[in-house]
Amino acid sequence: MDKESLMKLLLDTLPQVGTVTWIGIRSERRAPLQTVDQVVAKEGSGLEGDHFAGKSQSKRQVTLINAEHIQAAATMLHCNAIDPGLLRRNIVVQGINLLALKDKQFRIGEAVLEMSGLCHPCSRMEENLGAGGYNAMRGHGGITARIVKGGVIRVGDDINVL
Repeated sequence: MDKESLMKLLLDTLPQVGTVTWIGIRSERRAPLQTVDQVVAKEGSGLEGDHFAGKSQSKRQVTLINAEHIQAAATMLHCNAIDPGLLRRNIVVQGINLLALKDKQFRIGEAVLEMSGLCHPCSRMEENLGAGGYNAMRGHGGITARIVKGGVIRVGDDINVL
C-alpha cells in the first residue's frame, strides 16, 4: 500500500463513538451561557435560542469542544475543573477526537453536522479563566460546524461519523 492510500485509510478509520455531556446556548452577545438538556438544531441556521442562530455566520452555526481538552486546560491552570459555560462553546463531547471530523459529516442525536473549521480561543478566556486562560486554551478550543440536517440534540446523545 502506498503512503497516500495508507494515510487516507488512517484518516477514514474512526470507529469511536462520542457522547454529548453538556449543551449551552446564550440569547444575546456576551450573555452567560444557559445550560440546557436539549436543543433544536436548525438546518442552515444554528441552535434555536442561541444568539448566532439565523445570522450570516454560516461557518459557526454550532461550536463543539472535547471534555478531555477542557480537563487538559484545567490541569494547565492548576485547577480541578472548568465550568464549560465559561468557554463559550455550545456542545461538550467526550470519547471522540473532534479534530478527526475534518472533512466529515457526523450525526449528533437527530441532527447532522459538518465540521467547518477550528474554534480558536479569544481574549475572553483571560477574563473567564484568569491569567493564562488564553494560552491554556490554545490548541484546545474545539471546532465550528454547520448544520446539514436539523433535529434535536440531547445530553447523552451519541456522536457518529457518517
